[in-house]
Amino acid sequence: MGYERPRGIDLHIHSSASDGTLAPAQILTRAGRQGLGAVSITDHDTVAGCRQALAAPLPPGLHFLTGIEISSQPPGEFNLPGSLHILGYGIDIADDDLLRAVEKLQEARRKRLPEMTARLRGLGIDISDAEIRRAVGSSQPGRPHLASALVQKGVAASIDEAFDRYLGNGRPAYVPKYRLPWRQAIDVIRGAGGIAVLAHPGLIALPDGKELEALVRHLADAGLGGIECYYPRHSDRETRRCIDLAAGLDLAVTGGTDYHGAISPDLQLGSGPGGFYVPWELYPALTARLSAGSAS
Repeated sequence: MGYERPRGIDLHIHSSASDGTLAPAQILTRAGRQGLGAVSITDHDTVAGCRQALAAPLPPGLHFLTGIEISSQPPGEFNLPGSLHILGYGIDIADDDLLRAVEKLQEARRKRLPEMTARLRGLGIDISDAEIRRAVGSSQPGRPHLASALVQKGVAASIDEAFDRYLGNGRPAYVPKYRLPWRQAIDVIRGAGGIAVLAHPGLIALPDGKELEALVRHLADAGLGGIECYYPRHSDRETRRCIDLAAGLDLAVTGGTDYHGAISPDLQLGSGPGGFYVPWELYPALTARLSAGSAS
């Protein structure tokens, strides 16, 4: 008998409702074909992808959990650059407070891309609206699409280079975006019946593990309910550190690929380089917490 990979899940997926390239229904179909046990669509600052997924047929054996990834302003005590990303699982996507927060974030996103395009033109990079639309396709416009347009135009050799030279934080075409205060992000997720989870903690610019523990404790005191421990860009050491931290603070352990479709060719739904996958056992443990009301 040949080796059979354990059944996995993927609780961090972006659809064309934000900056992914696959429609929500396509994500469900592909996840079913790949034998995943559960998925969550966690689009940036919108629940439109979840709404579309809930209206689509669910493949047999696949579980779906509503989700979102909120860009938040980090706690001032930690002097962190950029956004602190808070995932929300098991949310009521019709919750009024959540929808008001999401609309404010979406309006800021709509204004940001034209400002970044104007800065590129000021640098002598005459990128047209048509070129950006080709890169965006049916997705919600975002920085990855602008980076893709720069690659297609030959201005950058890769999306990473486009961010490093032009679009990343502190680069000449970067425009800061509005971010929800971190405490409000946690509150709106919990108010919508969900559980708030710190996304990819290994990517947060902190000097050491003690600082990460202090940050997570600070967030947990305000209602954070979990940590995304399994993530393709985490080292084995970072994954273990996060799992131990979650156990010590009685927080849920989650994981996902941060899949964006064609924008992230090194990833597939539920899997990544080096045999990365997220164990099935995390899903029933997470939904048990939601059912028990530990997120509220």
